[in-house]
Amino acid sequence: MNKSSASTKSDPVKRGPERSFISSISRSKKIILPLRMKEVLTRKDARLFREFPKYIHRQNPDYIKPLDRDIEAIFNEKKNRCFKQDQCSRWLLYNRHGFIIGRIAVFINADYAQEQPTGGVGFFDCIDSTSAAHFMFDHCRDWLLERGIKAMDGPINLGERLNWWGLVVEGFHAPLYGMNYNPPYYQHLFESYGFQVYFYQHCYSIPLNTRLPEKFYRIKDIVSKDSRLKAIPFSKKHSAQFARDFTSIYNRSWECHGEGKKLNDGEAFKLFERMKTVIDERAIWFVYHSNEPVACWLNLPDLNNYFRSVNGKLGPLGILKLLISKLFHPSRKLVGLLFGVIPEFQNKGIDAFMIVSALEEINSNTGYNDYEMQWIGDFNPRMINTAQNMGAACTRKLATYRYLFNRQQSFTKHPVITV
Repeated sequence: MNKSSASTKSDPVKRGPERSFISSISRSKKIILPLRMKEVLTRKDARLFREFPKYIHRQNPDYIKPLDRDIEAIFNEKKNRCFKQDQCSRWLLYNRHGFIIGRIAVFINADYAQEQPTGGVGFFDCIDSTSAAHFMFDHCRDWLLERGIKAMDGPINLGERLNWWGLVVEGFHAPLYGMNYNPPYYQHLFESYGFQVYFYQHCYSIPLNTRLPEKFYRIKDIVSKDSRLKAIPFSKKHSAQFARDFTSIYNRSWECHGEGKKLNDGEAFKLFERMKTVIDERAIWFVYHSNEPVACWLNLPDLNNYFRSVNGKLGPLGILKLLISKLFHPSRKLVGLLFGVIPEFQNKGIDAFMIVSALEEINSNTGYNDYEMQWIGDFNPRMINTAQNMGAACTRKLATYRYLFNRQQSFTKHPVITV
């Protein structure tokens, strides 16, 4: 049977969700096909798009709803330079009874440089039905084919990899802020369609009071003898300068990853401004050599510890709940967002120098107990070795998938970084 055709009797797409999730389609309108895609065009559509994951995770206490404003910002050309109106489309999937049973976004990012023209699918959620999932994938494939695209990656973000990237395949505990979250059966929905793993994403965790292997301290002592080197924590008073330094480090450190990664000062400044209310100055560190930025380590408190209570709404009431949570239930977990050393200073002990310097401050003057790194791609063995050498353990795993439209084309995984 064709992927887009009607489902079998055993397929839950026939039954549809419980009637608690009502669709916006008029009951008087006759639905000819068992499945129907509806583009998100109105505010009501956008609300339904944001709210649908709550239905999927309705029995999962670990689910934390993303902030509505974070999701909508991705699809706003004023807030996301990667968004182009004619290069991105959001869709809701309805069954024959008029109930929403899936959602997906499909897009083209001009900055996403790949071996062949490659689009993306993301913000995917679906009931446990291969018929429903494959119907959406078919729709996105055709949408991309019409625009000259030859492959699609997913689930990915329309923007940088920092947020909303990858499918959870191991470690289904509560998500970190900005991290995709899904039931285990999503893996089958992707792989049964023909998606293949382009790369795995590993998240490593470690108790912060764990003493690092002795070699870290020996290297730090040796590197510290260079008076031109200094490690300093972030300061909100000088956030504009730190943003410029971060841009320099990011662009030089991640250029070896390929795929057109580039950040400008304005974007970095907006990033730090957006995080200002939740930044702990003692948890973000920069290393300078002769006053030139050469490395940085960005960490934040586990924001979802605070956002769990606001149900995606950060209006006046949500902000009040957040402030109360920060005051009476401060996060004891630190989350690593980015760790970068520019190529000229790699393999020179700068990573150990920065890690030990930062942890001395964090362990002495903060109340954090645990640390989890956002994710490290399996194509980055140097960073994986750093995490493992610290004594960290892999606590969750995500996968970025690729589907080649030419099914005869040879599939290759993400190239390994050798620098």
